[in-house]
Amino acid sequence: MGDMANNSVAYSGVKYSVKDSNHGDFGITLEELRNLMELRAADALHKIQECYGDVYGICARLKTSPNEGLSGNPADIERRAAVFGKNFIPPKKPKTFLQLVWEALQDVTLIILEIAAIISLGLSFYQPPGGNEALCGTVSVGEEEEEGETGWIEGAAILLSVVCVVIVTAFNDWSKEKQFRGLQSRIEQEQKFTVIRGGQVIQIPIADIVVGDIAQIKYGDLLPADGVLIQGNDLKIDESSLTGESDQVKKMLDRDPMLLSGKKQDGTIENRNKAKAQDGAAMEMQPLKSEDGGDGDEKKRNNMPKKEKSVLQGKLTKLAVQIGKAGLLMSAVTVIILVLYFVIDTFWVQKRPWLAECTPIYIQYFVKFFIIGVTVLVVAVPEGLPLAVTISLAYSVKKMMKDNNLVRHLDACETMGNATAICSDKTGTLTMNRMTVVQAYINEKHYKKIPEPEAIPERTLSYLITGISVNSAYTTKILPPEKEGGLPRHVGNKTECALLGLILDLKRDYQDIRNEIPEETLYKVYTFNSVRKSMSTVLKNADGSFRIFSKGASEIVLKKCFKILSATGEPKVFRPRDRDDIVKTVIEPMASEGLRTICLAFRDFPAGEPEPEWDNENDVVTGLTCIAVVGIEDPVRPEVPDAIRKCQRAGITVRMVTGDNINTARAISLKCGILHPGEDFLCLEGKEFNRRIRNEKGEIEQERIDKLWPKLRVLARSSPTDKHTLVKGIIDSTVSEQRQVVAVTGDGTNDGPALKKADVGFAMGIAGTDVAKEASDIILTDDNFSSIVKAVMWGRNVYDSISKFLQFQLTVNVVAVIVAFTGACITQDSPLKAVQMLWVNLIMDTLASLALATEPPTESLLLRKPYGRNKPLISRTMMKNILGHAFYQLVVVFTLLFAGEKIFDIDSGRNAPLHAPPSEHYTIVFNTFVMMQLFNEINARKIHGERNVFEGIFNNAIFCTIVLGTFIVQILIVQFGGKPFSCSELTVEQWLWSIFLGMGTLLWGQLISTIPTSHLKFLKEAGHGTQKEEIPEEELAEDVEEIDHAERELRRGQILWFRGLNRIQTQIRVVNAFRSSLYEGLEKPESRSSIHNFMTHPEFRIEDSETHIPLIDDTDAEDDAPTKRNSTPLPPSPNKNNNAVDSGIHLTTDLNKSATSSSPGSPLHSLETSL
Repeated sequence: MGDMANNSVAYSGVKYSVKDSNHGDFGITLEELRNLMELRAADALHKIQECYGDVYGICARLKTSPNEGLSGNPADIERRAAVFGKNFIPPKKPKTFLQLVWEALQDVTLIILEIAAIISLGLSFYQPPGGNEALCGTVSVGEEEEEGETGWIEGAAILLSVVCVVIVTAFNDWSKEKQFRGLQSRIEQEQKFTVIRGGQVIQIPIADIVVGDIAQIKYGDLLPADGVLIQGNDLKIDESSLTGESDQVKKMLDRDPMLLSGKKQDGTIENRNKAKAQDGAAMEMQPLKSEDGGDGDEKKRNNMPKKEKSVLQGKLTKLAVQIGKAGLLMSAVTVIILVLYFVIDTFWVQKRPWLAECTPIYIQYFVKFFIIGVTVLVVAVPEGLPLAVTISLAYSVKKMMKDNNLVRHLDACETMGNATAICSDKTGTLTMNRMTVVQAYINEKHYKKIPEPEAIPERTLSYLITGISVNSAYTTKILPPEKEGGLPRHVGNKTECALLGLILDLKRDYQDIRNEIPEETLYKVYTFNSVRKSMSTVLKNADGSFRIFSKGASEIVLKKCFKILSATGEPKVFRPRDRDDIVKTVIEPMASEGLRTICLAFRDFPAGEPEPEWDNENDVVTGLTCIAVVGIEDPVRPEVPDAIRKCQRAGITVRMVTGDNINTARAISLKCGILHPGEDFLCLEGKEFNRRIRNEKGEIEQERIDKLWPKLRVLARSSPTDKHTLVKGIIDSTVSEQRQVVAVTGDGTNDGPALKKADVGFAMGIAGTDVAKEASDIILTDDNFSSIVKAVMWGRNVYDSISKFLQFQLTVNVVAVIVAFTGACITQDSPLKAVQMLWVNLIMDTLASLALATEPPTESLLLRKPYGRNKPLISRTMMKNILGHAFYQLVVVFTLLFAGEKIFDIDSGRNAPLHAPPSEHYTIVFNTFVMMQLFNEINARKIHGERNVFEGIFNNAIFCTIVLGTFIVQILIVQFGGKPFSCSELTVEQWLWSIFLGMGTLLWGQLISTIPTSHLKFLKEAGHGTQKEEIPEEELAEDVEEIDHAERELRRGQILWFRGLNRIQTQIRVVNAFRSSLYEGLEKPESRSSIHNFMTHPEFRIEDSETHIPLIDDTDAEDDAPTKRNSTPLPPSPNKNNNAVDSGIHLTTDLNKSATSSSPGSPLHSLETSL
C-alpha cells in the first residue's frame, strides 16, 4: 500500500519510468538547462517565456509538481541522476604518494647529503693507478682489497637513511592529507537541504538533490544547486562571489527568477538591512552535470580569506631559522677546520709533495670531511619541527571529533590554547534553545503562568492565534517526540516554536489556520532580521481590506503601537505614558527573571482606502494595536556554569553578546556565572556601547574601546556590527601586557563578520546557518559551550606537546653539534659517524615528535593562565632543562671519548686511518649517547619543572611503544650493524655501563629541577612570537610605567587641541548643514536604507569615516529611525553640537598657537583653507 500511496501523487514522469528508462524522455535537455542557467535577469525571463511559457512550463517538462515536488520514487530519482547528472562536485585529485615523496626530497639538507653520499660512493669505487700508497700518508690498516670492498658502505648507508627519512615524511604528509579529506567529506555529508517530495517536506543530503526537485530556501541558506524561482516572498540573494557586486540581488518571478548555487541567501558578510529571503521560496533545482559545475565550489573554497599565520607557526618558523643559521655556521667551521688541519699536517708538518696519483685519496679525505660537516648540519637543523606540529595537530583534531569539535582549519586548534577571551552568544550556546512561553500580559492582565483559554476574550484569542500561526515561518513546526515520553521536537526558529507552543497550551491548533491560509496566499512578508528585530506578515482579506500582523522585540514593537486591546478585547488608546508603565511593570520584571520578551501586534487597513506603499515598511508597520506581550524562557544548559567556572580559572574571560534585552541578559549571565553579584562589571546595551566608543564625529576610537572592554561582560541588544566592533576592538587592543586572543561563537547568518574576524570562530553545528559554518574555524557538533572548554584544553595541549618536543630536540641538537664539532677539531674525525648521526636524527625528529606530540591532555592544563601571543616557546625553565641536560651529556661523552679506552681497557678509536674497521671505543660512545637520549625523552615529558616525570606515562601507548621500539632497534644496530653503522659488538658489561650512564639523566633531571629558575636571570627565552616592534620582553616590563606617563601627558595635549578643532569644525558643519538641509533630503532618495548600509557595514564604519553625521546617536536605528525619517530632514543631530560644546569646556590650549604650529597636512590646516 505504501508504494501505491506514493505513486498516487506521481506525475506523468513515473508512468514511463519503467519502459523508457534508458534515455531521458524529459521535455528539456541538459544542454538547454545549462544554457538557460547562463542567462541573467531579463534575458532569462525572455527565454523562459519564449521556450517554456513560464516557470510552471519548465516544471511540467521536468515532470515535477510545483506544490507536491517529485514523487520520491527511487527509480525516478535514479533516472534523473542518470540523465542530468548528480549534484556533486568531484573533489580535486589528492597528491599521489610519489608526488609527496618528491616534495619531501626537496629538503635542502637532504639534497646536500645525497650529493655528498654520491661523491663518496663514486670515489670509493675509483681505484688509483699503481704508485706508492705509502707516499700519500696513512690510508688504511687493512689490505687493499678490503678497503675497496668496504669503502662504498658509508655512502650507501647515508643514501639508505635519506630514503628512510623521505619515506617517513611522505607517509606523514599522505596520512595528514587523507585525514583532512575525510574531515571535508564529513562536513559536506552533514549539509542537508529541505526539499519537497511526494508533498512531504524532508531534508536530504545536498548530493542527493536531483533535477526537478522543489526545494525550500530560508534566510541564511547557501543555495546547493542552480535553480529557478517558483514562488517567494521578498527574496534577496548575494551574488557577490559571481558578479563582484556586493549589493544583494532581488529575485522575483516577473523580473529575475534565476538562482545560482553557492550564493548566500541574503544574510551575508555585510548584513544590509534588506529584507531577507523568506521561507518557502520554493525553487526548482537543476544541478548541472558534475563535470561542468566543477569549478564553482572549488573556487569558493580556495578564496576563503586566509587568516594571518597561526601564532605557533610564526614562533616555530622563527626559531627553526635561528637554529638553522647556527647549525650552518657550526658545520661550515667544522669543515674548514678539518680541511686546514689535514692540509697543514700533511703538506707542512710532514713535508709531503702533492703527487698526482695521490689526488683521489686526498679527495676522499676531503669528501669525508664534507660529509662530517653535513652531518653536523643535519643534526643541527630541526626538520622535525613542522612534523611535530602536524602530527600533534592531526592527532588533536582526530580526538577533538570525539569531544564534539569539528575542526575546519588545523591551526584553530592551537590558537584556542592561547585564547584569553570568549565572546559567546546566549541563545542555544549558554542556554538550551528550548524556548517556552511562561508568562504573558494579555488584556491588561499579567499572567505569571499560561492562562486557561476561557480566561481570554474570544476576539483577543483569535487575533493571538491567527497572528502567531501566520506571522511565522511555515517551516517552523512542533513535531511529536521521537521517543515515547520525550519532549516534542522543535523544528525551525526556536522563538517561533515557543509561540506555537503557546497556541497548543491554549488548546488550539496552528496547523488548521495554516491550512486555511496557505503560504502562497500571504500578501507580503517582512522577514525577521537582526536590524529590524521584528517580523510582519500582510494578509489580504476577501473584501479587499488588509491586515498586518507583527511580532518582535518588545521595546521595539511597543514603540510602534498606538492602541492596545483592553480587558474586554476592544482596542483602546495606548499613549507613551502607558508604554512606560508597561515597560516598568511588565517587561522589566519579566526580563529580570531572564525571560525574553516578545510583543505581538496587528493593524487593519480598511477596504476603501488606497493601498499603502508596501515597500515603505516604516509607514506600514506603525500605528499597531498591541495584542499581548509574552515572556519566553530559555533555560540555562546544566553544564554551562561549571564550564564557565573552568574558563575563569584558566584565565579566560567569558563575555556574553546577545540580541536580547539587557535585563534578560543580566539575569542569564548571573545564572551562568559570567557575572557574580557584587562585582563592578559592565552590562551595556548596543546603543550605549556605540555611544561610548564613538567620538563626536561618530567614528570608532580604539582608545575608547580600550576603556570599556576590560570591564565589559555583557553586551545586550547588540547588532552584528556591534559584535564585530567589540571583537575587533579587543583583538587590536594594546592595553594589556599581551595581545588578546579572542574566540567567538555564533550561529546566525549575522555572526559571519565576527566569526571571520575572531582568532577562532565557533559555529553551531545544529542551529547554525551555512553562512556561519562557512565563516567559522571549528564547528561545535552539539552546540554546547562546555565543548569549547574541551577545545581550550586540546589547544593548550598542542602547545605543550610542541614545547616538550622542542625541549628534547634542542638538548640533542646542542650535544650532537658540540660533540661532532670538538671531536672533529681534536681528533680529525667525528666520534659520531654520518650514519649514526642520521639514526640519532631519526630518533629525535620523527620518532620523538610522534611520542611527545601525542600526549593526551589533562585537566591540570586548565589551571594555568593562557600563554598569549608573545610568550616565548622556550621558557626559562625549559632553557634551564636544555642546558642542564646538555651539560651532563657532554661531560659523559667527552669523558668516554678521551678516557674511555682506559676505563674499559680497550683499544683507542681516536686517530683511526681513513677506512679503519669500527672500534669498540667509538661504539660505546655512540651507544651511551643514544641511551642518554632515550632516558631524556622521559624527562622531556614535563616542561614546567614538575618532579614526577613518569606521571601518566602509561596513558600514552604511543610513547611507550616508541621508547621500547627505539631501544630494541638500537640493540640490533650495535650488535649486528657492523660496518655500515660503524659499530662493533659490545659485551654485556659495556651495555650495562651504557644503560647506567643513560639512566643518570633521570637523576640529573631531579637535580636540575631543584635549582629555582628565578635565580637564573641570565637565561634568555627563545622563540618569541613575531611582534610589531621587536622589543625584548624584559625591557618591556620595566619601561611600561615610564612610557605610560609620558604618553599620557603627550596625549592629553593632543586631545585638548583636537577637541578645540572639533568644536570649530562642528560649528562650521552645522552652518553648512543648515544651508544644505534642503537638498540634503533630495540627495538620497533611498536614504532609508542608506542609514542601515552605513550601520551594518563593518568596513564602512571603521575605515572610511563617512559623514553620516546625523546618525550619531541613532545607532539603534530600528528605534529612532522611523521618527527621524518621517520628519523633515534635520540638521546634523543637535546632540552633535552639544557634544562638541561639552568637550569644549575643558579647552585650555590656545588655538592660535596650535594653528601656527600645525603642518600643512594637519586637520587644522585644511580647516583654515575651508574657512
